[in-house]
Amino acid sequence: MSVPLLKIGAVLSTMAMVTNWMSQTLPSLVGLNGTTISRAGTSERIVSALYPSPEEGWQIYSSAQDADGKCICTVVAPAQNMCNRDPRSRQLRQLMEKVQNITQSMEVLDLRTYRDLQYVRDTENLMKTVDGKLKTASENPRSLNLKSFQELKDKVTQLLPLLPVLEQYKADARMILRLREEVRNLSLVLMAIQEEMGAYDYEELRQRVLLLETRLHSCMQKLGCGKLTGVSNPITVRASGSRFGSWMTDTMIPSSDNRVWSMDGYFKGRRVLEYRTMNDFMKGQNFVQHLLPHPWAGTGHVVYNGSLYYNKYQSNIIIKYHFRSRSILVQRSLSGAGYNNTFPYSWGGSSDIDLMADENGLWAVYTTIPNAGNIVISRLEPQSLEVLQTWDTGFPKRSAGESFMICGTLYVTNSHLAGAKIYFAYYTNTSTYEYTDIPFHNQYSHISMMDYNPRERVLYTWNNGHQVLYNVTLFQVIKTAED
Repeated sequence: MSVPLLKIGAVLSTMAMVTNWMSQTLPSLVGLNGTTISRAGTSERIVSALYPSPEEGWQIYSSAQDADGKCICTVVAPAQNMCNRDPRSRQLRQLMEKVQNITQSMEVLDLRTYRDLQYVRDTENLMKTVDGKLKTASENPRSLNLKSFQELKDKVTQLLPLLPVLEQYKADARMILRLREEVRNLSLVLMAIQEEMGAYDYEELRQRVLLLETRLHSCMQKLGCGKLTGVSNPITVRASGSRFGSWMTDTMIPSSDNRVWSMDGYFKGRRVLEYRTMNDFMKGQNFVQHLLPHPWAGTGHVVYNGSLYYNKYQSNIIIKYHFRSRSILVQRSLSGAGYNNTFPYSWGGSSDIDLMADENGLWAVYTTIPNAGNIVISRLEPQSLEVLQTWDTGFPKRSAGESFMICGTLYVTNSHLAGAKIYFAYYTNTSTYEYTDIPFHNQYSHISMMDYNPRERVLYTWNNGHQVLYNVTLFQVIKTAED
């Protein structure tokens, strides 16, 4: 039985129009149970890409068989909910807002017209009286004595408030013409979008895309671990804070927690900002503040299952702080670990102890004096912070810019500055290492935090006051149920 290979990369990009090809082809990929993959056939063939470039969303690059008969499939997928960033989606939302504005304007016109019409009706008898008196005066001028003239003048005075009502009618008529022109333009745009998108109802189409996204990302989580082979271009989410800091979402799998946390600075900080969603973080709104009981050191913090794990300032103590209860659940010394810039990363910043999480759980990356400054990896028990197992990588920590764990493998960059690349990998499952050459674009030239989120399969970085995401490409071997 041949062994299919699957290489999956997540690329943050805008979702383009979903065609019949997507509705027919993607379900065969996303409807997996984690052990089988739909085959393209026995002979090698190239599948047409759904989009002309990776920046536009879902893409099946190719489907083929190698010389050993193994099925190779390359899939690039955007992050979940990226349909909302589709230009068409934005255009339709803008059109909906315009329609809503027009509707509100029409309602205002309707209320004003009803009020003015009622006033005109109330003055109808008065107008008839004035009209009758004017006819009498014109037919028999001698009947218009001083008293009659004064009565007629009083009646006309009562009609004077009708003039602004009539002026308002003129203005409303002009507004109706403008609204009619806007509705005509909206109709033309909607017709063009309908022709472009086909006969699908937009909301139905959007729900189908979200469902497909959810199914494929769920499938990606089931596919398990893989070897890092590539890092995407950076996606700048926000520019905020100082040169150094950290930001993160919960790394626990599975989790429906969408909160985002931000911690500005690298030492003696106590203020943690918690945003309700990523969108709120991008806009800098809807956040609450946590004031930690003890200040932190470095930027190697991690949120795991609703708790913040961080290094206490001027110590090798790790603290587990629970956000919901706003209390410390446990704290424990990381025996022998250097602190206070004894063995930091190349950029300094009290980055002696770096806490992180991946598909296998919670980790601490640090250095001890007996290890002569080389990176040590320890897997931690999340409840007690007890060290479960430790590895000595042999790689000098001061030569590392940053590091992160993916699937039990520690990946180390050779610098925190421009030109940095992922240079070293240590595999805890085999206690072996290798030198790598995986480039990535250090856009703002000074990375002070780089952590992997296994739930989203992205790298979170703090780069010179910018909060940046990178998607990763993992090479995976998945055996079929028969193997």
